[in-house]
Amino acid sequence: MLVFRKARIFAHLMRGMFVVATRFPSASASVRLELNRAWSIEMLRLCGMTLVVHNDHARLDSGVLVVGNHISWIDIYVVNAWRPTPFVSKAEVRQWPVVGWLAQQLGAVFIQREKRGDAKRIMHELSERLTQGELMCVFPEGTTTSGASVLPFHANLFQAAVSAERPVQPICLFYEDASGRQSTAPAYIDDLTLADTLNAMLRGAPLTAHLYVCDALAPGADRRVLARDAQAAVEMAMHRVRGGSKIAAAEDVQDDAVVEVLTQHRP
Repeated sequence: MLVFRKARIFAHLMRGMFVVATRFPSASASVRLELNRAWSIEMLRLCGMTLVVHNDHARLDSGVLVVGNHISWIDIYVVNAWRPTPFVSKAEVRQWPVVGWLAQQLGAVFIQREKRGDAKRIMHELSERLTQGELMCVFPEGTTTSGASVLPFHANLFQAAVSAERPVQPICLFYEDASGRQSTAPAYIDDLTLADTLNAMLRGAPLTAHLYVCDALAPGADRRVLARDAQAAVEMAMHRVRGGSKIAAAEDVQDDAVVEVLTQHRP
């Protein structure tokens, strides 16, 4: 059964390559975004995962730097199922079979962390793209975690939002198992391989991916203050999602309510 499910995921990756290679060159920007989103939704489904988005009315749709906590490679598809957004990713991802090629074609920016000057190059590229009204996503912890807590946010790439005078939108990612407890199955940490985390997710399914959209932050003049405030917003969102329950969500649908499920995404 596990082999069959992984075969379907592989076939979906191949289908993604075919669509990007054949349809993207002639497609409009809006069509490319919808193709990306639909493909990402299906990727989550094949991995046994459902997406729930909280506080979606707070989201901004252009010229914003999206920043969030980082747990797994599946985070990218969770964000793209919500709203397709190019990522800043470590350079090694570009060498991953299929996934790296797809990331490059979808506008990812690759950073060589071992080169101190590369962050400055990336910052300038991000600033230009934000100024042009694009969205960009950064995981400022600089590594993945189990999702139990949020590591300090590195401030360097926040300078892109400061220089472009564009807002920052923090998001919080949180994975939940069928019993309503936080799941670490997706965590891509320590010596685990991509295959290890995929196996863990498939064995742990069904899972729910919670994405909490925090209120946007004005860029200000100090990237360190911006990084600190973004981290605090993500930590608060994690507390709210972790403290919630299915009963509470059903009985008390206010500003912490579930506002978006896969089939109810606003256009």
